[in-house]
Order: sequence, then structure tokens, then C-alpha cells
Amino acid sequence: TVFTKNRDRLLEGEVAQAFFEQVLARAREAELLSSEHFTVDGTLIEAWASHKSFKRKDGPPEPPREGRNPEVDFRKEKRGNATHQSTTDPEARLYRKSEAAPAQLCYIGHVLMENRNGLAVDARLTQATGTAECESALDMIREVSGNRRVTLGGDKAYDTRDHVDALRSLNVTPHVAQNDTKRKSAIDRRTTRHPGYAVSMRKRKRIEETFGWLKTVALMRKTRHKGTELAGWMFTFSLAAYNLVRMRQLVPAG
Repeated sequence: TVFTKNRDRLLEGEVAQAFFEQVLARAREAELLSSEHFTVDGTLIEAWASHKSFKRKDGPPEPPREGRNPEVDFRKEKRGNATHQSTTDPEARLYRKSEAAPAQLCYIGHVLMENRNGLAVDARLTQATGTAECESALDMIREVSGNRRVTLGGDKAYDTRDHVDALRSLNVTPHVAQNDTKRKSAIDRRTTRHPGYAVSMRKRKRIEETFGWLKTVALMRKTRHKGTELAGWMFTFSLAAYNLVRMRQLVPAG
């Protein structure tokens, strides 16, 4: 029944989150986590849906085509999330990471990493939008910072005036890379002159190791699940496994 399926999904999500929190508790007991310095970043997770499934929301039903995998020519068609939706995974969004990258149906996986040993301390998976990375960064750092003064590293995508101001209002020092291409960076000498800023710039690159492991070992380059909820709990579960592998290298045997 629908109720049973929804209940099972809820339990799966709760188990994944509980597993993640238990692994963090072990890391905290071993004094492996920093409580002051963090890095945030997002990575695209390809959805389990093809471009052929991205069709107009209000369009008439298409006539049946011959063959199991018929050719579809949509190159001259203007397509976007406002007018089109995947029939395979309606929650997936057409998104491109940069001007040079191709658009694809995907989600964004967000990770908050502590800088001492490169362990993930929070994880989110959201729909792919232009504001998802900054919004998720604020949500995650708000939960771990408390009333302490902490630093948050990030790449140029987080260098916007609104985001930097929001971080400072949370008592968070924004150690994000400066984006001064065709505009003025929101990060100035008040931040960059401190030695800690240079340290955060070096440490933040370690989060790419996390993404590399997720996409190669944990097979998260393309999700095998449909919908934000199911794909999200698998993303969280995979990050917990990554932490365990990393902790095995950090804690002496015996």
C-alpha cells in the first residue's frame, strides 16, 4: 500500500541519519572533529532520468514511437524547469554547473566538512537550483556553530554579498574564495589578511576527496533512486561510510 511504502521510506531515512550521527559520535569521542573550522561545498548528482523524459508539463501526449529507444530531436526546442519536467523523476531539475558544462537532470549533494581531519559533519541533498548551495550552507553551519565564532571555507560560488552578510550575522567568519571576475568580491582585506584565511583556502580543497570517494567507490555519480527523499538518505548513508573509512586511517589499530 501507499502508506506502507511511505512508512518504509521514512524508516530508511531515519536509519541513514541515525547511522551518520552514531559515526560522528565515535569520531567526537576520539577527538577527531574540529568545532571551529569548517568547509562547505556542493556536487552534482546525476538523476536516474534521461533527457528524453524531460517533456512539457502542459503539452499534449506524444504519439507512440517505434522501438524500445526511439530517437528524439529536441535540439531546437527551448526547454527549462518552468515549462518542462521529467516523467521519470519529476523532482530532478535541469541544471548546469558552469557556462562550459552541459545541462543535465540532477540533484545537488551538499557536504559540511570539519577541517581538522576532513570528516563530513553534515549532509543534505536538494533539488538543483542556483541558490541551493548558499541556502544549504547556512542551514548546516547554523546547526553546528551554536554561539561560537567559527570559520567556513568555500569556493567562489559562495562569494555573494547576501551570503557573506548572512554568515557574519550568524557569528561565522566567511573564508570563501574571492570571485572578482567582472564584479567586486564580498571578501576584502579584513578577512584575507589573516593567516587563518590562507589555511582555510588550503583545507577546503580536501572536500573534493570526499566527493571523489562518493562518486567512485560509493557509486553516487548517478543516483539509483528517484526523488529527493530516497536519493538523500542514500547520500547521507554513503557519507557515513566514508567517515568510517577515513576514521580507520586516523585511529591507530588496537
